[in-house]
Amino acid sequence: MVRKFDFLVIGSGVAGMSFALQVAAAKKGKVALVCKSTIDEANTAKAQGGVASVTNLEVDNFEKHIHDTMVAGDYISDPEAVKQVVEQAPAGIERLVNWGVNFDRKADGSFDLHREGGHSEFRILHHADDSGFEIQRGLIEAVRRQPNIKVLENHFAVEIITQHHLGVEVNRQTPDIECYGAYILDPDTGKVDTFLSKVTLLATGGIGAIYTSTTNPNIATGDGIAMAYRAKATVKDMEFVQFHPTALYHPGETHPAYLITEAMRGYGGILRLPNGEEFMQKYDKRLSLAPRDIVARAIDKEMKIHGLDHVCLDVTHKDPEQTKAHFPNIYAKCLSIGIDITKQYIPVCPCAHYLCGGIKVDLNAQSSIHRLYAVGECSCTGLHGGNRLASNSLIEAVVYADTAARHALSVIDNYSFNTKVPAWNDEGTMTNEEKVLIAQDMREVGQIMSNYVGIVRSDLRLHRAWTRLDIIYEETEELFKRVKATRDICELRNAVNVGYLVTRQAIERKESRGLHYTLDYPKHAYDYKN
Repeated sequence: MVRKFDFLVIGSGVAGMSFALQVAAAKKGKVALVCKSTIDEANTAKAQGGVASVTNLEVDNFEKHIHDTMVAGDYISDPEAVKQVVEQAPAGIERLVNWGVNFDRKADGSFDLHREGGHSEFRILHHADDSGFEIQRGLIEAVRRQPNIKVLENHFAVEIITQHHLGVEVNRQTPDIECYGAYILDPDTGKVDTFLSKVTLLATGGIGAIYTSTTNPNIATGDGIAMAYRAKATVKDMEFVQFHPTALYHPGETHPAYLITEAMRGYGGILRLPNGEEFMQKYDKRLSLAPRDIVARAIDKEMKIHGLDHVCLDVTHKDPEQTKAHFPNIYAKCLSIGIDITKQYIPVCPCAHYLCGGIKVDLNAQSSIHRLYAVGECSCTGLHGGNRLASNSLIEAVVYADTAARHALSVIDNYSFNTKVPAWNDEGTMTNEEKVLIAQDMREVGQIMSNYVGIVRSDLRLHRAWTRLDIIYEETEELFKRVKATRDICELRNAVNVGYLVTRQAIERKESRGLHYTLDYPKHAYDYKN
């Protein structure tokens, strides 16, 4: 089946829905919003902390936010990208509010602002401790009210379409590669349909599910990045994988692990060993409010030194009623496993959380492939550099969705559908009966990435990961050619591709910088004092 949409949006988090809402409102054609799962399952919904934006001009300003972002990113961040996001953030917040997102406010109507690690001021807009869920809710309702948006749930993008599918040889030196849409698996028919588009936007989220423990939903297998890479797009900074320092330690609940928001440390939470001893003073003068990479490595070291499965976050010294009011969902979650956070320490440990790299895009969110945009965690805008500053990601998605929408609307009249695109060819393939192989390989990818390409790395570990991933890659590609496309084989294929990119770009960076820490090129070893 061939389907035609002027705008094809793959991914339904804050990035994809923001873009879809803006182009749909312009009434320049039909919009398809393709969701890998249901529309409400996205990394956005898992975000607890909130959205960073300068709003309290009495004490805060753009220069402070820019400086904090550059420092957190270890000065790898692109200054132009940082400036664009910070300065356009207030307008992005206004759009979210207009779409129906509610942020907590004080009695006088001003925003109730949190402060998180790496921020010099209180500038985090939030909705209790489930800000991402509230943003997802508001945008979903706005999308459902928009008649120009066709929502396609449980549809899986297999490949984006370029000249390669027309028989033209395409490589990384080929100029003027163009995207004509995507091949998308329909779960009801089991067929791969051809979706032709004038403009395609990837908003497919992150890669956390390629690790054994992650705060991301299971769908975060790096699909958009893998598809873009196979289509010869530029992919950058994949070595910078952020491990959130404080996921709830609860054996058996690792995929996804429950996030203990950074706002809890901004609120006054103190990191301790299980015996009550503080330890962050050994690593950074900002203590528990140091940037995430420093805190995660400090926790990782303390766990190894003492042979621990976790450390603890302590808010027992705070007012119990305030704690319950600020963090109702965390309080309820911990209580459900027998921990009263007003009286007991919260067991926490680091786990895979956010990717700072991805598909390289310009200030208009254009990738190196014409007519293909990328927004959100699958993109590399340059904002995050070597390490994402807390709560910068949601606002980055909103701002770049806006620049992508405005640019796409300005050029879409120059494009037409490429009707020469052939149908997906699965002739001669068979139904895959070897599901056990796929499940085992996916588990092995997670073990390889967690053991060898985690918080602390070395050349030996990285090369071992490369070798193991290469074997799985060859086996997976052979299987993919033999069987009909299904979500599980495609996810495995993407996870292997993305794991390879993280590993290769980690090997290529001969220094410890930002989130990439290697024993072979230590920047400051474990001395993070300033």
